[in-house]
Amino acid sequence: MPLDGKIAIVTGGAGGIGYAIAERFAREKAKVVIADVDTEKGARAERDLGRFGDVQFVKADVGRRLDVHNLVAATIDSYGEIDILVNNAGIAHGADFLDVTEEDFDRVLAVNLKGSFLTGQAVARQMVDRVKAGGPAGSIVNMSSINAVLAIANQLPYSVSKGGVKQLTKAMALSLAPFGIRVNAIGPGSIRTDMLASVNADPAARERILSRTPLGRIGETAEIAAIAVFLASDEASYITGQTIYADGGRLPLNYTVPVPEE
Repeated sequence: MPLDGKIAIVTGGAGGIGYAIAERFAREKAKVVIADVDTEKGARAERDLGRFGDVQFVKADVGRRLDVHNLVAATIDSYGEIDILVNNAGIAHGADFLDVTEEDFDRVLAVNLKGSFLTGQAVARQMVDRVKAGGPAGSIVNMSSINAVLAIANQLPYSVSKGGVKQLTKAMALSLAPFGIRVNAIGPGSIRTDMLASVNADPAARERILSRTPLGRIGETAEIAAIAVFLASDEASYITGQTIYADGGRLPLNYTVPVPEE
């Protein structure tokens, strides 16, 4: 298996895409540390995914430097090293541009962008030290979005944060390339998660999503997890600084497509 024996941190791993990635990593025989702010969901994820292998939960708010320090320290204490980081933790806040508060803007960017920076930097320092000591390089996967390219008027902080993650990925990749550490991102489109549940339950909203999705369906979290496995593995050994968009064809589209009746 491509991740057999690897040590991986997955932030925001207690639910949604992060949970799917943690599950797939565990199935691939990686040792997985799930980081999340939700203690109840995190403990449940640790228990449920433990049937596939070695899975631990560490409570951490990735927007707080001390939490990130403790997350990395806990992983090193348990496993001695870190091979893979998936910066998946993310939140959104819906409001029109004129109504977005400074506090809400800061809150979203603190998790989505600052969190990816803080966790990425802390883990990369461990990876660089290992390379300098003659050890293998690692891989970092950031979670961007199609909203790094396409803006949504009432999701300003989210769109801005994901645009930042796209550029953060490029800068990190260039900085860490001399050490052989690869940094890439995944840009999901509409994926079947709790965040999308309210939209998916509204027939009109669902039709709007499908009308701009050439493949004609909403994506599954397992499909994003499959990309994460690829990018984290040696199969992607010559790929760095890239964002892979898994969006059912939305980004190339400049028109709407007919939606079949159910």
